Amino acid sequence: MQVVRRTKEEAQATRNRLLDAAEALFHAHGVSRTSLQDIAAEAGTTRGAIYWHFKDKADLFNAMMERVTLPLERSLEPQSGKPATDRLTDMRSAVLSALTQMSSDERLRRVVEVAIQKVEYVDELHAVRERHRTVRNQCVVDIGLALRLAARQRGVRLPLPALRAAHGLHAMLDGLIRNWLLDITEFNLPALGEQVLDVYLAGLGFEKNAPPLAGATQQTKQIG
Repeated sequence: MQVVRRTKEEAQATRNRLLDAAEALFHAHGVSRTSLQDIAAEAGTTRGAIYWHFKDKADLFNAMMERVTLPLERSLEPQSGKPATDRLTDMRSAVLSALTQMSSDERLRRVVEVAIQKVEYVDELHAVRERHRTVRNQCVVDIGLALRLAARQRGVRLPLPALRAAHGLHAMLDGLIRNWLLDITEFNLPALGEQVLDVYLAGLGFEKNAPPLAGATQQTKQIG
């Protein structure tokens, strides 16, 4: 059993070295300009070790991305078993927490820089594009659900369908992050993020600090 455990631990250590090497090289040279041989050499292993753990470069890239929780990727859907809560406050807190994490976590910022600035959707990275699209779509759906529930809780009539409002909010926050990454000294990401988020929500009809209607949180489980 000790031999099996040691073998598994060694395999996991090799996998982690490969992911660390890929992260460093992707950030330094870009994804397309980094070969699997480059990654193997940086990790002190062989290309065969890469193919033991990953199907191809896209699979390696996606595994690297999955090691961190990216801003705007955390689910906003209420978790089963938890009491209904104020959905607008929950969504706002989740977004601001993500922006704060982005500004303070250097590793997260490095991985996001790779994902935004240093990847090309060429043929070999088609799976990367699909992952980005799938994650984006799910995030928009989650934000749309949160806005719909928040509107019901507060008696707000949204000026446009919740899903379209979610697309707009996601695009605004995504653009804010992209511009901040060009020069992280240009503005304070969490502070400006909070300001533009509140302006956007006000434009949808949500009054800042206004509580939900009495008993409204108990009805949210019935809303799809």
